[in-house]
Parts: sequence; C-alpha cells; structure tokens
Amino acid sequence: MTDSSTEGIQIVLHPVSDLEKAKAVYSALLGMQPQSDSAYYVGYEAEGQQIGLVPGGAGQGMTSPVAYWRVADIEAKLAEVTAAGATVKEAAHEVGGGRVVATFTDPDGNVLGVFQDK
Repeated sequence: MTDSSTEGIQIVLHPVSDLEKAKAVYSALLGMQPQSDSAYYVGYEAEGQQIGLVPGGAGQGMTSPVAYWRVADIEAKLAEVTAAGATVKEAAHEVGGGRVVATFTDPDGNVLGVFQDK
C-alpha cells in the first residue's frame, strides 16, 4: 500500500426526493439555513463538514447517502482502491471550483466517494 492516506470524511451527500421537505428537516437538524440553495443542490457547512442534499439523486444511482473522503491525489487513490478490489462507479471529473470527485463501490456494492481540491 502506498502512503496516500485520506484527510477524513468531509462531505456527505444525501439523495432526496422532495428538496423542500428535506431542506426543512436538515435545517432543523443542523440549526441553520443552507449556505448553498439551488434547484439542483442544497449545501450546509456544519462544524467543518459539508452536508449536501441532491434532488433526484436516486436517478443518478444514489441509493443511500455517500460519504466523500478528501485525498491529495485522486487518481492515485482510485488506482489503490481498485487494486484492492473496488470498482470505479463514476470516474474522476471536475464539478467546479477546481474540485474533482469520483465514486467507487466496495466488494459489497457500497458506494464510497473521494474528492480532491486542486
């Protein structure tokens, strides 16, 4: 194994079917209004962790919340986890602001995410 440790889980995305209802629940849970609020994504910054609501996430293959670990080198980490038995679900791609994300599944089909800020 290489020395490519993660910097911890920093983002958790939740697929939601009704954005307004979900936003009310998460705002009550976190005790704050979202910092990002659009029709395609609602995001909260809570104690250094980003909590995101993804409307229609199930249609994007999200069947449960997905935790994203920050990594220094996303391609190296994807190579490492696939060599260990993971399967890339969504290849590394930029989502804006210099952030690159990817998802993979573990041998049991659980979806895990990694991201890198460039």
